[in-house]
Amino acid sequence: MSKPEKLGLSSERLNRIETFLDERYIQPGKLPCAQVQVWRRGKLAYEIVLGQADRERGRKLKSDNLFRIYSMTKPITSVAFMMLVEEGLAALDDPVSKYIPEWKDLGVYNGGFMESFQTRPVDRPMLVVDLLRHTSGLTYGFQQQGNIDAAYRKLKIGEDLRAGTLAETMTTLAGVPLQFSPGEAWNYSVSTDVVGRLVEIISGKSLEAFFNERIFGPLGMSDTFFTVPRDKADRLTACYAVGALGSKAPIAAKPLLQDDPAKSPYLKPATFLSGGGGLISTADDYMKFARMLLNGGELDGERLLSPKTVQLMASNHLPGGKDLTQMSQSLFSEAAYAGVGFGLGFATTVNPATTLIPGTAGDFFWGGAASTFFWIDPVEDMAVVFLTQLLPSSAYPVRRELRTLVYSAFTESNG
Repeated sequence: MSKPEKLGLSSERLNRIETFLDERYIQPGKLPCAQVQVWRRGKLAYEIVLGQADRERGRKLKSDNLFRIYSMTKPITSVAFMMLVEEGLAALDDPVSKYIPEWKDLGVYNGGFMESFQTRPVDRPMLVVDLLRHTSGLTYGFQQQGNIDAAYRKLKIGEDLRAGTLAETMTTLAGVPLQFSPGEAWNYSVSTDVVGRLVEIISGKSLEAFFNERIFGPLGMSDTFFTVPRDKADRLTACYAVGALGSKAPIAAKPLLQDDPAKSPYLKPATFLSGGGGLISTADDYMKFARMLLNGGELDGERLLSPKTVQLMASNHLPGGKDLTQMSQSLFSEAAYAGVGFGLGFATTVNPATTLIPGTAGDFFWGGAASTFFWIDPVEDMAVVFLTQLLPSSAYPVRRELRTLVYSAFTESNG
């Protein structure tokens, strides 16, 4: 680890992060653990490892513990698809039905229940870009916003990583209307699972094989997978919960064990390869992925994307240049909305002042359901990874607090 002062950061102020997280979250038992890595100007500037990987067995968190990253899988799937775009095998304005013909006649919900849905025609076809930026009209069942979400729950769409396949899920989705016409609104959804299926169709490989051969292998991400190998099972963290995704119930005072690492479904082979939320990873591995994006698509001589493609992905793609406050229909997502737009796989800051926290126009980020988070600030040449295991991610404002603490440690700014 490099001396922070050589990287335009204050050691004293960075140390506030450990004190804050420990006193505010770890000691009171709100979070079971926390791992933070701050990378700036080509060096690791800061890392802390706090708390317990498994409270029930009294195991301390170690730097190589394995975490469920849930929706932090989405940027990886989006990168996979953009690699195929760079090869000329797909385009962002392709109709999704080009790859999934059974979706050609998808309609928009216009009343009724699952057994008797009424629909109207879409205003325009769903495009691949709609999937990447969540303007597809698809949804998540846990959002509980109406009859379409209820249908997703009844059909268990995308719920069980050990049941069904991506191909079967596409067939199931063909029988459910869209929440709205593509491009009309932003709604957090299974869209990235569909992107994962497109990767399979276009490449002729399973999503798992594509990830391993084209992303994880080249980047040296040896601890990122859909299924935890037996020889690494003892490194899997426990996951806890104080509530459920999309629930309006009050946050519970004490976290309860949600996934026992000794009995976790992640120890069993995955059949539903969720590009939207199925991966396990470590801080070191995810930082390699983040550094690749920070470096314009390249890491240690392995280029996955061109710098121009990364710039395109990190740009705001919401129609008309709108932000999420103007476009969102979601009751839940992994981003606050003020001053934030959405790119091709992650959110991006469009107006730092509106967010009311430090940041930079053009920084991009996303998180996972168990409160994990990462962000990349190209202007400041910085990437940050934060890992813990507490559901739901909306329980505490730790992400906003961490951003403030990190930017408060700056002694030099490039912006």
